[in-house]
Amino acid sequence: MLKNILSLVSFAIALGTLSAGKNFAQTVHQDRPFQQDYSIKFYANDGMNLQQVIADRNENVQILGKSGLLHTENGQFLLPGNIRTDNSYRFMGDKKIVAIGSYQNQHVYLTESLILSNAWAGKLFSQHTLPKARIFAGGNDFAFLISDGKSLQLVKDSKSIWNGALPEDEVLDIVFQSMGNQFWILGNKSLYNLSVGNNVLTKAFAGSDFTAFDLANKGKNIVIGTAEGYLLFDIASKKQNGEIHRKLPVNKITAVKEINNRIWFGSDEGAFALRTDGKFDYYYGERWLPGNKVTDIAEGPKNSVLLLTNKGLGKIIFQSMSLEEKALVYEKQVRQRHIRNGFNASRVKMDHGNIATGYMDDSDNDGLWTSMYLGGEIFRYAVTKDPEALQNCRESLDAMERLYSVTGIPGFPARSFERSGHAKELSDSERWQHSPVKEWDWKSTTSSDEIIGHVFAFGAMAELVDDPAMKKRAVALIDTVMSHIVKNNFYLIDFDGKPTMWGKWNPEYVNAFPINVGDRKLNSSNIVAMLQTAYHFTKKEKYKAKAFELMNKHGYFENMMRPMKVIGMAPENADEHAKQMSDGWNHSDDEMYFVGYWGLYRYAFNDTLKAKYKQQILDHWEIERPEKEGAWNIFTALTGVKDFDLEEAVWYLQEHPLDLIDWSIKNSHRKDIELIAPNFRRQTTKEVLPPDERQVQRHNANMFNLDQEGKEGDAEYSAGDIWLLPYWMGRYLGVISAPQK
Repeated sequence: MLKNILSLVSFAIALGTLSAGKNFAQTVHQDRPFQQDYSIKFYANDGMNLQQVIADRNENVQILGKSGLLHTENGQFLLPGNIRTDNSYRFMGDKKIVAIGSYQNQHVYLTESLILSNAWAGKLFSQHTLPKARIFAGGNDFAFLISDGKSLQLVKDSKSIWNGALPEDEVLDIVFQSMGNQFWILGNKSLYNLSVGNNVLTKAFAGSDFTAFDLANKGKNIVIGTAEGYLLFDIASKKQNGEIHRKLPVNKITAVKEINNRIWFGSDEGAFALRTDGKFDYYYGERWLPGNKVTDIAEGPKNSVLLLTNKGLGKIIFQSMSLEEKALVYEKQVRQRHIRNGFNASRVKMDHGNIATGYMDDSDNDGLWTSMYLGGEIFRYAVTKDPEALQNCRESLDAMERLYSVTGIPGFPARSFERSGHAKELSDSERWQHSPVKEWDWKSTTSSDEIIGHVFAFGAMAELVDDPAMKKRAVALIDTVMSHIVKNNFYLIDFDGKPTMWGKWNPEYVNAFPINVGDRKLNSSNIVAMLQTAYHFTKKEKYKAKAFELMNKHGYFENMMRPMKVIGMAPENADEHAKQMSDGWNHSDDEMYFVGYWGLYRYAFNDTLKAKYKQQILDHWEIERPEKEGAWNIFTALTGVKDFDLEEAVWYLQEHPLDLIDWSIKNSHRKDIELIAPNFRRQTTKEVLPPDERQVQRHNANMFNLDQEGKEGDAEYSAGDIWLLPYWMGRYLGVISAPQK
């Protein structure tokens, strides 16, 4: 059957109707700087009751709390600072400050009787007569409009120029517009205008449940936050511009501020900024903020935004960087905090995001995560010839190689290894075995996802690393593990002489699954990819013969080519194992498929098969497209196909947070996302959220997970497998350029 199929495919290629990986001038992303956002957090002590925040031209950030003036202390990315009493001007403690503001980029203060500042040599010292004043804004030539919530007073040089009040309303805030020399006053249910000069108070707009406001769009509009969303008021026409906007992350607005032409909103569940496409960037949780109740928003120093919350200050910084510059940040993160005995490891048991605490943990998938990191470093070295990348490869190869020697079982690799004597402290302690190597233990029950990762990395190293000794070791490891699998009738045999739970590629096991259960297709694809890789580098005929035997005699080719749309839940008459394996889409399977596609496509036995493999890869990629998964899009690019969602792959890379700490995340409450009905793929929303708005996840997770509760910064993921692999692979495949000036 296979021979007939392949004959037809060969004929189609001859006619030019199929391509065996021909490159149709793939688009290349030119790596120009983009705006990378990250947060520096400053935590407050209980009882500080933070109310307002401002920053001046000298980059001094000042906060008003219950007991007076406060300022930030220390604070760096991933190293939070604190909030302390500000004694910079020691005699300011005598003043009972009720509000702070920024005027001409200087700090200005309101007390029960004064408007004052330490700028301008302290000459601003203007008296007023509203003893309960708590709101103010500065106009032209040091004129200030103040309010106690009921009355209004315009003051200049200690003289009251005008007095008034909002009829049947309470003043919430005041904003000055230099164009037109006018103040805008927001009430609970009205918007008023005070024109300076004729000092006429005019009602401009009426509504309900107003909460906050600011000028926007170069002074053309006023954006008004409400308890149910926000609206735009057009200043020229004096009318509301369109309907109230309710499709927001959170509808009850607590603060509004336009900063650098972007409108920012505060709420009791984080902050969000309006994008040019009408959607929002959402900042929730301790990745961004000390607390989620946002009380004030202000422009910060050097292209930053200050978000004051009930528990402290979040300083959101926007830094221009290229993808390569971002890669180098992540490279440092991996090397400093995530290399355990050469493995690419997570850091766990951290104290509330403190990267100086915790330890690097063993994992069931140390071999897989390290294979993916190693693959990224191999591509990095192939592109840059950086000796550091080569040394990184060498050290990870040492760890991978030792997985095979530490077990004492020919050809059988451990999941992980660790120093002996701590088995009770290790995760899954029952899996740990004593090694023949003194003072070492190793983790058993190695799975199929480990093996496909190993073969991928060893194959890439054998092909792309120009170090003869490392090439030889990589080929030897491929031969070692594949000889074990072939000799044992396509099973991975553990210390007890039995196959491991998942290390099974034998036809009796694989074809026992119904055709719509994913493991039948997956295991067929993986074993053929591994046999092709082994044959490509060793030229041992046994690998080629076994691959064709599986494809031709046992239907593995048909399994591989079965469309992804067929995959679903097992039928009622299937056994319990098949039902358990098909209760929903398995994203770990996606990871195994795509990692395997490197060897499947790259080392195909012939162009005829290569063309069919390309069809298989593109069929899989098509169903994955809604996830905008950077790694899967870049892996698909290896086929040379013109369209592989490069833009979405770059979006994934650019939108990934620099902070890879495990914080609680919440999105299910949002009104700006469109939920869809429950489905087999477990896709929850019509569009996937950006990586920096969801939990930190490896590629084997569901990118449509909306919430993650109970996480308090107790772990940090490594960027090695999550980000560096797709980036450096994209560089190697030439679809992402070197940095462009």
